[in-house]
Amino acid sequence: MNSLIRFAAVVPALCAFAGASSQNHPLTPQEGEVTIINPSATRSDSGLTVINIYNIFLQNAPKSHKKSGVPNFAIEGKNKKFYLGIGGTAKATLSYDWGDPIDNGFNFTTSSIPMNPRKGDGGLVQFSAATSGLYLNFVALPGDKNQLGVYIDFNLTGNSYGFDLQYAYIKYRGFTAGYDYSLFSDMAAAPPSIDNEGPCGFTAIPNGVLDYRHSFGQHWSLGVGVEMPMVSATTGEKTYVVNQRVPDIPAYVQYSWGGGKSWIRFSGIVRNMLYRDEIADKNRDQVGWGVKMSGSASLTPLVTAYYQAAYGEGITSYFQDLYEGGLDMVPDGSGRLKAVKAWGGYFGLQYNISPKVYATTTYSHLRNYAPDYSGGSTAWDSQYKYAQYALANVIWQISPHLSTGLEYIYGRRVDMSGLSHHDNRIQTMLQVTF
Repeated sequence: MNSLIRFAAVVPALCAFAGASSQNHPLTPQEGEVTIINPSATRSDSGLTVINIYNIFLQNAPKSHKKSGVPNFAIEGKNKKFYLGIGGTAKATLSYDWGDPIDNGFNFTTSSIPMNPRKGDGGLVQFSAATSGLYLNFVALPGDKNQLGVYIDFNLTGNSYGFDLQYAYIKYRGFTAGYDYSLFSDMAAAPPSIDNEGPCGFTAIPNGVLDYRHSFGQHWSLGVGVEMPMVSATTGEKTYVVNQRVPDIPAYVQYSWGGGKSWIRFSGIVRNMLYRDEIADKNRDQVGWGVKMSGSASLTPLVTAYYQAAYGEGITSYFQDLYEGGLDMVPDGSGRLKAVKAWGGYFGLQYNISPKVYATTTYSHLRNYAPDYSGGSTAWDSQYKYAQYALANVIWQISPHLSTGLEYIYGRRVDMSGLSHHDNRIQTMLQVTF
């Protein structure tokens, strides 16, 4: 069956789930203040204006706890027709790794654990300010049905602290268009960490998106999108990945309670992956699919849970530990590729020790089931089989804009051959948001 026709058959079913409102992270304050540099409000209504501006910026901001997205200062347009705020984060970390150190001071990525380490490289000290950055939050016609939001965010990333775009999207009437995290990602369900990467089994991948979200009442919300296809395969003899023709289609349905502090989300994704069979001299396709449950729950006033469980075929590109890892498809005989089964998830608990201090523990696992093959661009024996990630931290919010903390991470990678290596990291952080 033609890949486009086959894919069109599933689109109407997914489009039945049209919409969903965004979910804020449990650590995100629901109220706050924004100082207007050029206020036009009168003394009598200035307090109300400040509260509304915060909420408007919050609606337009990303939902990750790593990005507040709400600036402390903003410019007000004539007749309050728009608000423009610029904010940012300055974050410095100091870490020490032992075992088989990952040469990255800001992302603890278990797939990057060295599997053939040099003798003598059993320890590593690293300093990084790589996740520091700036953002712009712009909202026009606030409170109107035609409210328009624009959000742009970049980090200074890598050893050279180069420009790294994090977000660049437009929001209008429930639609989000631009560069954002996939609708298959539930960013508000991420357990808090100093580590920028987070759990190995987390489906947290930025992408080119055209998504629609809508909420129904206080509890239900839905979403559907069309997103940039991203295929990473290990090719074999007489095969190669061709240009993709069909977008990935994610969707979700969510139920929330407790004033939005708790929720459970069921997500799905369908994707078409094209490759070239040089023996038959034609293009072939594999259909990838995935299902996921994610969310957060306020178990008690002192304990919050974060969770995710995902399973599918041909979706390893959506797990951040296997992004561009070549495991969406692997060789299945001459001229053929086969979609790989995989599952991943995590469970985390946040303990609120005091109003300004909390601790987090998290465990994550990610595994794929690539069948044994020969002749691939990457040998089967050296392919990633599974990884484990465990974290414990204590974070002190010294003030609304200053925080510090201490964190321990353990990571282990195992290849198909059974070869196993691990890394330990202890790190501290000082962070300022503005």
